[in-house]
Amino acid sequence: MKSILEEVLALAGKDIIAKDEDLNGVKSKSKLAKTNLWEYCKLIQPKFFKDSRYHLNRICETMQALYEGRIIKFKLEDEWQIVDSLEGLSDYIVCKKMMLNVPPRHGKSFSATMGSQWMFGQNSENKIITCSYNETLSSRFGKSVRNGISATRHDDKRFVFNDVFPDVHVKYGDASSRLWSLEGQFFSYLATSFNGTTTGMGCNIGIIDDQIKNSDEANNEGLLQGHWDWYTDTFLQRLEEEAIQIVIMTRWSSKDICGRLLELEGNEWYELKLKAVLNDETGEMLCPELLSYASYKDKTKPGKMSPEIALANYQQEPIDVKGKLYSYFKTYTELPKDANGKLLYDEIISYGDTADQGADKLCNIIAIKYKGEGWIIDVYYTGAGMEKTEPETAKRLVENNANRAKIESNNGGRGFARNVERHIWDTYKTRKIKVEWFHQSANKMARILSNSSFIMEHIYFPWNWNERWPEYYKDMSKFQREGKNRHDDAPDGTTGIAEMIQEGSAASENFKGAGVVNKLKSILDKF
Repeated sequence: MKSILEEVLALAGKDIIAKDEDLNGVKSKSKLAKTNLWEYCKLIQPKFFKDSRYHLNRICETMQALYEGRIIKFKLEDEWQIVDSLEGLSDYIVCKKMMLNVPPRHGKSFSATMGSQWMFGQNSENKIITCSYNETLSSRFGKSVRNGISATRHDDKRFVFNDVFPDVHVKYGDASSRLWSLEGQFFSYLATSFNGTTTGMGCNIGIIDDQIKNSDEANNEGLLQGHWDWYTDTFLQRLEEEAIQIVIMTRWSSKDICGRLLELEGNEWYELKLKAVLNDETGEMLCPELLSYASYKDKTKPGKMSPEIALANYQQEPIDVKGKLYSYFKTYTELPKDANGKLLYDEIISYGDTADQGADKLCNIIAIKYKGEGWIIDVYYTGAGMEKTEPETAKRLVENNANRAKIESNNGGRGFARNVERHIWDTYKTRKIKVEWFHQSANKMARILSNSSFIMEHIYFPWNWNERWPEYYKDMSKFQREGKNRHDDAPDGTTGIAEMIQEGSAASENFKGAGVVNKLKSILDKF
């Protein structure tokens, strides 16, 4: 039988072993969290960042990959990809810009505050500027980052920032939640709003967090333009060379910051778009713990929320996208070629429509026609006068080796077509291009609507057409099926190309039909 002293020593020994095991556990978890943002979030905020919430894992993994330069592509026209390691790779392009489009209450801002803490842990020389909807939210964002770094451990079962990054501390005396520094640094963090100031501050990490709060703001063009002006005139001026950008928001409008950036430089941004409803038929949700299907249906039932707002809030579909005529466009990186690299085509065609009124534009499109489909190779879309557009149109037709050009003769188009034909001969001495002019008598909107499906399915645009022809791209992508459209020149011209591509198919069917009739007639004549 053990003596009392032996039992006390035995218990003491077990306690020492237990403490050693706890210490080893802390070290192990802290070591993992130091190199992995998702593990850091789970360690510091385990009640929210759970393995069952896989979308949070994806957000963290993407944010870390952006920070570490592991979102790459090898050609401008390629899609971005996240790689586990850069070892052995060369001649790649690194992504510096990330969009995070996530439904409300799904942890996007919380993930960004945790990500900011973790990035300071990676390098205390980082400088971060965050912009939120207003001063209240910007202060809350800044306080969350600062308090997370300053937190003191009071519970053996709870971990804090300094368990993972023991050498990083907020500078003593920096009590402001909106502007503070880490020890050894002059400036580390600024939280501001669209009405706030960034004067004298610079950063290598810029974060914009949810700048639109409701449909009224989403439909306020003045407000949206103000956001864009702030982004271009203020925010971009604060970014240092090689800085990374993170734009976080629920999509509301195609004219919001995300929409404009995708339109202007979409190939530079990695877009992580997460929808709340994954399958409306089965009720599968992005994260049932945060938003169940029953709750979603209740929130979005008729009378509570309009379908447009529901799509914007939960499915990341801007409210002005629902009525768009063209829901998608097909793109190409290479033109059709044979095994020897020779261009394949039936015809190189052009369709031109001159400006009807003062605010309208000339739209002249050149395309390769091959096997009943079209590849757009040139677009001339301008409001310039005919003294400039006539020789320029002629030049483009010659340079693109067009075989045939159709030009609407309405409203001065006949004179335009004749002058283009004259320029082709006088300047380039060629008769290879057949220039035709004709009167367009069909209803414009009816033509545009009836050819929209063909355009989406059988016409291909260059992968970077948004950059090559930004005004044309904008007027095509925003054209509404119903209601008043400010410009219809782009859809009208594209419809003309679609009609040229389809020329012959109807005649061919008529010919086949006539052949069947004649064959039946010859059979009947025998009786």
